[in-house]
Amino acid sequence: MIEIELMNAAASMARRAGDLALVGRSTLDRSTDVGTKSTATDMVTRWDSASENLIVSDIEARRPDDGIIGEEGSTKESRSGVSWLVDPIDGTTNFLYGLAGWAVSIAAVDLSGTLAGAVYLPATREMFVAARGHGSWLGGRRLACSPSGELATALVGTGFSYSSERRAKQGERVANLLPNVRDIRRTGAAAPDLCYVADGRLDAYFEENLQPWDLAAGLLIATEAGARASDFAGGPPVPSNVLVSAPDIHDRLLDLIAPSPNRRDPTL
Repeated sequence: MIEIELMNAAASMARRAGDLALVGRSTLDRSTDVGTKSTATDMVTRWDSASENLIVSDIEARRPDDGIIGEEGSTKESRSGVSWLVDPIDGTTNFLYGLAGWAVSIAAVDLSGTLAGAVYLPATREMFVAARGHGSWLGGRRLACSPSGELATALVGTGFSYSSERRAKQGERVANLLPNVRDIRRTGAAAPDLCYVADGRLDAYFEENLQPWDLAAGLLIATEAGARASDFAGGPPVPSNVLVSAPDIHDRLLDLIAPSPNRRDPTL
């Protein structure tokens, strides 16, 4: 089946690129190997580019007619109907500071959505994978999201923008949510957080202002594990705003995250 084939390819590429970056991290020089992108706090390292270059070369060797969209600028039109969304290091700030919460995220997509995805966490050697219609897995263990039905005991993950103006608005959401849940976690990368929802390590995760490559693989992994996903208005999830959670707490979380009558996000 094409979904399984693409899932296995994504996992193989993610592992190779992640292990390359992990070795590179030991020689990282912040004075020469680090730059910035959208803001002074939006970091990029030479290992982001090295990881993406390795993945792109692998895709072109395996499936030369597929398209590619990479965070670090790789682009190629698809002639096969399949494209790859590549985040070579999701959580570059974690990578830069030597924290464990960074990942390589790779997804294969078609016109109907995400076909397959892999999220590899090199620091913990965990490989999360999913294929559309075939479930999600960590090693040989099939994943299932939290069965939580109690909002008061829900552990909720989130993330923040690199823009200080957007952070202020996101802080208001967190302030509204925090008294009503067990606690908030901010690990610093979207793809691992989505995998943690898939594995029941988080009961929910929400974030704004993501990019397609941040979301595609992890979202498939979470939803194939039974999680419910939407935008803040209760519609289909989109990179600009997404909530992924145990199904029984989803609506109540939406009411807290976007409490307007029609749940439309006024910041978008």
